Amino acid sequence: MRAAFDLSPLYRSTVGFERLVDMLDQATRVESMTNWPPYNIEKFGDDAYRITMAVAGFSPDEIELVQQESALSVNGQKHAEPEDTQVLHRGIATRAFKQTFNLADHVKVTGASLENGLLTIDLKREIPEALKPRRIAISTGTAPEAQPQIIEHQPEAPSKAA
Repeated sequence: MRAAFDLSPLYRSTVGFERLVDMLDQATRVESMTNWPPYNIEKFGDDAYRITMAVAGFSPDEIELVQQESALSVNGQKHAEPEDTQVLHRGIATRAFKQTFNLADHVKVTGASLENGLLTIDLKREIPEALKPRRIAISTGTAPEAQPQIIEHQPEAPSKAA
C-alpha cells in the first residue's frame, strides 16, 4: 500500500494549476480498479498516441468508449452468462471496469479496434491553425499604415472593403 501524501501546500502555492494538482491527488489515492485492466500508453512522433488495454474475454459490444471534453472513459460490462453454462474454474476476469484517461487539449480519438483480447485506441493531437505559433516579420518602415508581413503560413482573415 502506498503512503498518502498531503498535497494541500501545492494548492496554497500555485495559481492556475488546480487541474494538475487534482490529477496528482487522484494518482496518490489507492483505488482497487485503477490497476485493472492493465494498459500501455505509447507515443508515436510529436502528435500521435495509442492506448492498448488487455480486455480478454470482452467483445466490442461489451465495451464503451466515451470522449467528453478532456476525458476519455473506457467502460466494460460483461453480458450475463447463459444459464446452462457451468464454470468449473474462472481464470479470465469478467468483472466490470471503468478506466478514465485525462487528455491534453486538442487530443482526439481517431480510432479504436479490438483484436486478440487487446483494445487499441488511437489518439491524435490536432492543434487548430489559429492557435499554432506564427512568426511575424519586423518592418523597417516608419509609415503608420505599414502592416506587419507574415512570413509563415497563416489562415487568411476575411478582407474588409475600403
